Amino acid sequence: MINTIIVDDSAVVREVIRDFLDEDGNFKILCEAENGKEGLEKVLSLTPDLVISDIEMPEMNGLEMIKNIMSKQPVPIVVITSHNTAKTAYDAAMSGALEFYSKDIFLKNMTEEKKHNIYNTLKRISGVKSRYTSSLPDENINEQKNNTPSVNVTHKPQKTDMVVIASSTGGPKALSKLFSLMPADFPLPIAVVQHNSSGFDLDFSQWLNTYTPLNVKLAEDNETPVSGNIYIAKTDKHLELGKSNDESGYILRYNDNEPEQNQKPSADVLFRTAAQSCKDSLISVVLTGMGADGAQGTQKVKELGGITIAQDENSSLIYGMPKAAFETGCVDIVLPLEQIAQELVRLVK
Repeated sequence: MINTIIVDDSAVVREVIRDFLDEDGNFKILCEAENGKEGLEKVLSLTPDLVISDIEMPEMNGLEMIKNIMSKQPVPIVVITSHNTAKTAYDAAMSGALEFYSKDIFLKNMTEEKKHNIYNTLKRISGVKSRYTSSLPDENINEQKNNTPSVNVTHKPQKTDMVVIASSTGGPKALSKLFSLMPADFPLPIAVVQHNSSGFDLDFSQWLNTYTPLNVKLAEDNETPVSGNIYIAKTDKHLELGKSNDESGYILRYNDNEPEQNQKPSADVLFRTAAQSCKDSLISVVLTGMGADGAQGTQKVKELGGITIAQDENSSLIYGMPKAAFETGCVDIVLPLEQIAQELVRLVK
């Protein structure tokens, strides 16, 4: 059983979440709390496997509670909140929250597939021992991570047109760090699949935009990618990169096909279509996340001559997706998160 604490100032929401978890049968609700202060006290005394929390609450809000928990007794935390606090929810990622859901998802009829995906995610998250705490300075994190040697290949100079990136659990924090280190004159467009079942994709792109000199936006259907832009895949559709009609450039498109690797958007779809379009002028990057999405896509990028990068284990909050990519034998370069931006700059020069 997964010992769980629910923290929300709404009794109705607490009941909805409790009923949802009870339906699965694998979650034991240790207790409920009406605000962050009470939630913090319960977590410190009961040491749960999982905390599900709102953001806006009296006495102590969810963000402050998360900071306190992660500095004193780290535990997997999932945020369930409303759209008007979505950007604050992403701030919670910087303090240690692992996943985000919209309250609307739980207050409406949910498909069995959606339920299964959420249950599966919560179960996997509950087993995570967080590598990050708000009390650990970035310098110490860097010192720990950089002990992992890079796996590198000789890079022959070649024309590069596009960068594609995959991330999932731990992705918001990893992407904010990566893009904060990118120079404003980075000469390529970047397309990103961040697994996001919350529906907060616009909020996520706006939040991420505050961390980088590049321009972050949601990718639009039939949009031409241009340098200086980071294109975020929208929720619940697959993002593709194809050739433009005159074959002289590229175009971003969406499709509504079935999920791949239980994900929609799927990094495999983006990587595969980008590889087919760009051939050897593509760089792919797989960052922290659960599951294996991006592994098959990495194989396709390598097969068609592109350069493949994966985040190393020590700097990954969840070493699932990078590990799956690495185990294909098709990853050219393995690096700590803090060194990936520098490597991208080096590769495109």
